[in-house]
Amino acid sequence: MKSVSITPQLAQYIVERTMKIIDCNINVMNSRGEIIGSGDLERIGEIHEGAMLAISQQRVVTIDNPTAKKLKGVKPGVNFPLKLNEKIVGVIGITGEPTKITQFAKLVCMSAEMMMEQAFLLNQLSQDIRLKEEFILSIIQSDNKVPNLSEWSRKLNINLSLAYVAVIIEVDSGQLGIETAMSELQYIQNELQIITKNKLVAIKSLTEIVMLIPALNKFNRWDLNEHKSKLKKLVSYIKSSCQFSVRISLGKYFSQGIDRIARSYQTAKIAMLIGKKRTPECRHFYYQELILPVLLDGLNHDWQAEELLLPLKKLKLSDHNGILQKTLTTWFDHNLHNNKTADALFIHRNTLEYRLNNIAKLTGLDLTKFDDRVLLYIALQLDK
Repeated sequence: MKSVSITPQLAQYIVERTMKIIDCNINVMNSRGEIIGSGDLERIGEIHEGAMLAISQQRVVTIDNPTAKKLKGVKPGVNFPLKLNEKIVGVIGITGEPTKITQFAKLVCMSAEMMMEQAFLLNQLSQDIRLKEEFILSIIQSDNKVPNLSEWSRKLNINLSLAYVAVIIEVDSGQLGIETAMSELQYIQNELQIITKNKLVAIKSLTEIVMLIPALNKFNRWDLNEHKSKLKKLVSYIKSSCQFSVRISLGKYFSQGIDRIARSYQTAKIAMLIGKKRTPECRHFYYQELILPVLLDGLNHDWQAEELLLPLKKLKLSDHNGILQKTLTTWFDHNLHNNKTADALFIHRNTLEYRLNNIAKLTGLDLTKFDDRVLLYIALQLDK
């Protein structure tokens, strides 16, 4: 078991809290007999021989007036060993006439041990949260297998055999200071862990929280509508419980591959970026509704994208008022139905056909051919 100790901060907290209850000076010593908390601040740092006896002999040490005169840094009183997980981590000393304060001292000792145990458990919980955060951040950013992944997940009680999908919660914290923003993020993190009963929540930055959520429902099926319903409720809850405005993005569920969680995170990240660019007023983005632009995103800085955009560039050179490009976009939005497209543009069908013929001439593509239509559609997607 990891060694435990009592900190000076906790020691002084114990002193101040208990001295409000009893009218006696209290000293708290560490496992070396050094005073690290006291009602008499001038004594901090001194070695308390009574505490040394209590530690070495593992017993309560009572010191009367004659005995106190023989020991260094000691006043009459009672010294109780402080135990945490059955291990002596320090001593608490109560100054006064032993016959009058022993019963009080027992209660003070019990109270101090309860405070230490609570502090230890909170510290363990905090460490567990930090380790899980490090684990989550490691697997969402790693293209390769994380070293000792199975061992790490076992120690953190994370079942990686379950199917997970990544969710990104983007927080608008630009108007807040760093400390306030972090405090709010931690509040959201705690709330998410409680209301979703999900412990796999990590703060990635001052503007981003990542959640790994079960991908499949109770019937062991992927259900996008079910996820959308839950995530919309989640955004509404966050909005009502804190001062942040948030956006949420759901990635793709990958059923196989050692980097499936990392890939899911990447798709959620790109879906968020593309979604904000296309519909900035929206607060929910889903990979399944942005599949093509997400998959094309990797081409944005490559020569293939330049080639795919060439027909559209030719069109733009002559389409100064953007009418032809709007016509083309509307045509695709209405699944190439001429009548519906003409109605949406409030033009005659003959006018639409004239424009489409003009688009074909300017781009050098034949719009009656499926491949040429696909090239233009992809170009429009890349240009958004």
